[in-house]
This record gives sequence, structure tokens and C-alpha cells, in this order.
Amino acid sequence: MSVLRRAKTWEISESEDSDTDSKKGLNCDESRHTAAVSSKEDIKEDIKEDIKENIKEDIKEDIKEDIKEEKTSDHKCLKSCKSARTSLSPPRRDAREGTPSPARKRRSKEEIEADRERTRERKEERERQRTARAREKEGRRQEQQRRREAAENLKSLRPENCLKCLTVCIDPALLQQDGTDILLDTLVSLDWWFSVESQQQLPHSITWTRDLPQVVDGKNTVEEEQVVLVLDLTVFMDMVISVKTMLDSGEEDTVTGSVLSPVLECLNRDAKKVVTLLVMDSQTHYRAGSHFLSKTLHSQLGMESMDMEEVLVYLQLCKNISVVFLGDWQEVTSHVCAVTKALSKRPFKLLTEQAELPFCVDGSWASGARVERDGSGLMQVWSKQIQQLNRVSPAVASAVTAAYPSPQLLLQVYQSLSTEEERKGLLAGLLVKSGGKERRVGPDISARVYRCFTAQNPQLVLD
Repeated sequence: MSVLRRAKTWEISESEDSDTDSKKGLNCDESRHTAAVSSKEDIKEDIKEDIKENIKEDIKEDIKEDIKEEKTSDHKCLKSCKSARTSLSPPRRDAREGTPSPARKRRSKEEIEADRERTRERKEERERQRTARAREKEGRRQEQQRRREAAENLKSLRPENCLKCLTVCIDPALLQQDGTDILLDTLVSLDWWFSVESQQQLPHSITWTRDLPQVVDGKNTVEEEQVVLVLDLTVFMDMVISVKTMLDSGEEDTVTGSVLSPVLECLNRDAKKVVTLLVMDSQTHYRAGSHFLSKTLHSQLGMESMDMEEVLVYLQLCKNISVVFLGDWQEVTSHVCAVTKALSKRPFKLLTEQAELPFCVDGSWASGARVERDGSGLMQVWSKQIQQLNRVSPAVASAVTAAYPSPQLLLQVYQSLSTEEERKGLLAGLLVKSGGKERRVGPDISARVYRCFTAQNPQLVLD
């Protein structure tokens, strides 16, 4: 800023001086040399160039002087800072005159070993804690995995989900009969799985298979025990004749070659199979069942109704074969759908029946009490047991349980009394408080409680 100000002031003064000098010189030249060869314009140009050169030289000199002044000022500042720092700092001691540092105390071998032992114990403790945390974390993860698998397994066993795992297997020989399209159309409309497979063991039969959620013994499917065998009425009549002949002769070889022969072979291979014979005929007089069938057998073959009943009882009790008389394929389709729905509900029912008391579900309900492992809840069970008697209110049960907290205590008091009348009237004088009123238990309820806990006759009426 100082350079610029100086340049401006100098330029103004220099220009004025130059203008005065030029004016003086011109006056002198005009006065002395009137016939000068140079004109006024040339003189002006020369004057301007001289002024510019002078200004540039003066500016350069001023800049150099300012730079020198700044350097000198910076040098002085540095010297002043160093002097101040040296004046504030304390005087240094000579290394030779200073006191030596105290010697470090050397540890013994026992101390070193003790430190190493403590370090090793801390390290082992950290490792044990880390291992325990990892084991606990792994246990939680496995428990969550088990719970997740159990929930998924339980979900898959529900009837609506289990129905998706069932497949209805139909023998191709049945499709040759009129009306089988009703069965296929119904299965398609219900969105159920079905397959047409040759049933070599039992021709004209319908079976079911279930897909397992996990592979068991190298198998992912299992065959259900239910088997439905669709027979025509004439075929069934021939089977009845062969069974009656076998019963009369006492030899099972007589049924060889009949329709019943493959059924018996299937039952011999797997005794758990449950076979149902669907006897189908579209004629009106056969739809009523075995009554009209017995008349037909009597008229055509000379068999009595007792003979027919004997054959049906033998098939039901001895061979576990049920016989159902149906009219057409619509009824057969309804029966197949009913069996399929029953099979879908079966796994969930088997799961609920695995408990020790299937009728006593886990949780609280209207007329039950939950007993914990520590025994809490037994008093409520004792009170509920007394309330099962007729005309015994919760207030009366509370009075009895307050006086005798357990059934064993009540039985001990009964045994300590000598006469029957004292035992019957033991609870009659207990005070019952209900609704702000007080009353007694009474001899009636007392006698019924006594008979309930001491009677030997299971058919005894308490009231």
C-alpha cells in the first residue's frame, strides 16, 4: 500500500514538474529558435516517454527498499522472541553436575514367576469365559433351531397343510368304468393330488400315499393303511359264495382264484392294512344294502340271509374287511373324499393323543387349575375336587380347604374319630362366609363329602 501511495503522489508531482519544465523549455525554444525543425507533437511524444521511464525506475527502487525494511523487521522480531524464551526458561544444569537417577529395583525369580502365573490365570479365565459364552450362544441357537423345526413340523401336521401332502392313487382298471370321470373332476376341483398307477397287488383299488417332510429310512413317502376296493355286485356275489364254501369246508384253499384271494394275500403281507369293499350297483333294488342282497342271493343261489350275515361277520371280524353298499360313482366319490379328509386329520390327532392326559390340555381353562413343579396350584385342585359334588359352592369348598389343606389331612381326621356319626358331621360346623353373610356347611354336605372319600362301593349314590 505504501508503494502505491508513493507512486501516485510522485506521479502527480512529477507530471506537474515535467509540465512546467516542458512549458519553460518550449517558451525558451520558441523565443530563441523560432524556426525549429521539430514540431510540437514530436516534443510532446518525447516528453511522455521520458516521464514513463522515470516513473518505472522510481517504482522499482521503492519496492526494493520496502522489501529490505520488511526483512529487517522480521529479523528483529525473531531475535526478540528468542531472547524472551531464554529469559523465561530455567537455567540448564550441567550433565556432569546433575544427580543420577535412582537405580531400578530388580525383581526376584519368585516375583517373576508369580506375575507369570497371574497372567496365565487371567488368560485362562478369559478363555473359559469366552468358551462359556460361545457354548451358551450355541445352545441358544440350537434351542431356537429345535423350536423352529418343531413349529414347522406341527404346522405341517395340521389338516389343511397335511391335505396337500396326500396323493390319491387310482388303479387304471377303474377308469374303464362309466362314471369315473366324476371322481377325477371332483379331485381336480378340490385341488387335491392324484395319480393313476397300476395297483398290481390289488386291482380295482384306490390307495393313498403321504409325502414326508424329512427323509426317513431312505424314503420320502409313506403308504397309508387305508385301501378301498371297488367291486361290482356280480363280482361280490361270487366272492360271497366262495367265502361261504370256505366256511363250510374249513379250508382257505377254496378262495384261491377268487376276488378275495389278492385281498387276503395283501393282509398277510401287512396286517395293519384296513380294506374296505365298495360294492356298487346302479339298480334301484340293490341300493338298500344287504337286505335286498340277501333276497337276491336266496332267489338266485339258494342262500339264506343268515348265510349272508355270516359272510359279512367273518370279513369284518376275522379279516378286518368292511363292506359298504353304494349306488353309483357319485357315492363312491363322496366316500373317497371322506376317507381323504380323515387321513389328513389323522397325524394331528395322533400327536395330541401322545400326551399322558389328552383331555387335560396345557394351560388354564374354565374348570381346571394348573399345577406347577414347585407344587403351587394344588390347593386350587383340592378346592375344585370338592366343588365337583352337587350343591357345593366355591365358598363352601374354600371353608373346607382352609380347615383341611389336603385330602390326606381330612382322611387322617376321619380315621381318628371313633363313631360314624362323628365322621359324617365333622364338616357340618365349619363357618362359610359369602356375600357378607355367614352360615354353616351343614350336615348334608358334610355327609356327602365323607361318603365321597371313604366309600368302597363305586356305584354308591352320594345324594
